[in-house]
Amino acid sequence: MDLRLPGLDGFTATQALKDDDLTRRIPVIALTAFAMEGDRDKALQAGCDGYITKPIDTKSFPAAVSRYLTAVRKKEEEPGCGDRSEDPGRGR
Repeated sequence: MDLRLPGLDGFTATQALKDDDLTRRIPVIALTAFAMEGDRDKALQAGCDGYITKPIDTKSFPAAVSRYLTAVRKKEEEPGCGDRSEDPGRGR
């Protein structure tokens, strides 16, 4: 999810996805040039399941996305687990 979408920012778009029963389980990974202190937390609070900053390394990007998707799947398997505090993308 690009956090700087024209007309509707990615934070609001993510919140809308996570507030809807039909789309709340879709993993959302923020991909953004926002790299200031607090931006990652703001994205996770909006409902993003991960946070990757631009510019991306095209060689490691697929692995980073895979780590986030794996983490989301594991959370879904654990009853009552909704903590987004882990950051599997930090291994980039």
